[in-house]
Amino acid sequence: MNNTTYSPKAAEIVRGWHLIDAKGLVLGRMSTGIAGFLIGKHKKTYSANIDSGDFVVVVNAAQVKVTGRKEEQKTYWRHSGYPGGLKSTTLKVLRQTRPAKIIEEAVWNMLPKNRLRKQRFARLKVYAEENHPYKDKVTSKQ
Repeated sequence: MNNTTYSPKAAEIVRGWHLIDAKGLVLGRMSTGIAGFLIGKHKKTYSANIDSGDFVVVVNAAQVKVTGRKEEQKTYWRHSGYPGGLKSTTLKVLRQTRPAKIIEEAVWNMLPKNRLRKQRFARLKVYAEENHPYKDKVTSKQ
């Protein structure tokens, strides 16, 4: 009987592709699922210290749903780094100008705050409409 724990090597990782249609899905619930795919928690070979997640393609980002009065009340903040450089945008305005940013912000804040965060986030591809260039790579639809 072998009592050693299997630890996956970086070269052994196989990355899949997932397509998620955001039309009619609630932003928070969808974002937690996306973060799980990017981290790799759905795999048997998951390990917290190795980036073993998959690629995720999200389409129809402009049609994602939010509950309550978030459309008018939710505010996104950014700062230029200069005095007086604080700017804010509501969800309603962001949906009209950059709808992909809504999902990107939600997923970014759901990923663990560690050194693997940028690597994992780089595998997220978000598109405001149905068209995307990864049609040949996507293997599963969520």
